[in-house]
This record gives sequence, C-alpha cells and structure tokens, in this order.
Amino acid sequence: MRRTLQLSDYIIINFKKTSFIGVYKNSPLGDGGMITFSDDKLKQVDELISHYPEGKQKSAILPVLHLAQQEFGGWLDVPVMDYVASLLKIEPIEVYEVATFYSMYNLKPVGRYMFEVCQTGPCMINGSDSIIKYIGEKLGIKPGETTNDGMFTLKTVECLGACGYAPMMQLGKTYREHLTKEKVDQVIEECRNNAAKNN
Repeated sequence: MRRTLQLSDYIIINFKKTSFIGVYKNSPLGDGGMITFSDDKLKQVDELISHYPEGKQKSAILPVLHLAQQEFGGWLDVPVMDYVASLLKIEPIEVYEVATFYSMYNLKPVGRYMFEVCQTGPCMINGSDSIIKYIGEKLGIKPGETTNDGMFTLKTVECLGACGYAPMMQLGKTYREHLTKEKVDQVIEECRNNAAKNN
C-alpha cells in the first residue's frame, strides 16, 4: 500500500509498522518532494538485498543508507530513513539506530565540503583540539555547524584509523594528515577555488 503523508500526521506514522513512500515538507528534495529512489538506485538496492538470505535483508542497511544519502542531498532526513526501512521491510527505529550510531551518516544538511576532524587519543595528543578550534574560528562555526553560505561543515569524529598521521581529518574521500594551521588554510583555499571553478 502506498500512502502519502502530511507533516501533521508524520510523527504518528513513524511508530507504526508500514511500508510507504512519504512526502515531507522539509525533505532533501524540497517542499513536498516525493521520496523514492531512481530506477537505477532501486536496482542497486535490489542487488544489495539479493546478497542475503530471505528475511535477512536488514543486513543491507549500511550500503542502502549510503545510497540514500547520495541520492537525497547528502543527508538522511527522517522520511528518507523511513523510506529505507520500508524497502528493507524493517521498523524505522532499526534504521534510526544505525544512522545515529555511525558518524558517516549525516542527520542534517551539510556543506559542500565537510571537515571531519578526528578527536580521539593520538590526534588529541598531537593537537586536534587546536585544529578544531582554528577551523571553527576561521570559518565562524562550531563542530556540527555549517557556514551560512553552505560551503563548509565542521564535524568531529572518532578514530579514522590514521593515528600515525595525527592530527588529521577526512575531506570527502581523502585524508588530510599532519594538520597545522597553515595546512588548514591551504585546504580551505583549495575548497574555495574548486567551488569557484565548478560553479
């Protein structure tokens, strides 16, 4: 059964076992955007689910959430997570549990460039706190915030597995290592130059 939801009845429906495509005023697709994967992405979802035995489709949750984040604006809004739950035939809370546990999933809109700075032991000993503070001062934001122009998001994360290169951060699919204030300035400038070229 397909059901279109309004914002006013959204909270009630979250807690019911259902399969639906939702409509949500603040969705990543814009006002009243329909939340559904493209045909290509639906094929990818089906292929991912096919790797697991019948009734174990929840095992595909991590890669399906990655697809959803790519497809719907770089973050996972509640209606998007509910849509993933409906595809996997699981409860929405099971998706929320996973999405809130891992830092690789964004639960609110993020900037074009996301600085994910490691804040665990080796990075902290090597100055990640001062790097986080410097990035925040330079961009005028705190961890978890995005610049007003939507260009940068600063996020603190747990170990990224590059302790020998501390302090470090992830920017997209690359690591930026042995960070200093000067290197941070270079990264910010590089991002701004790339954004100017690609606009």
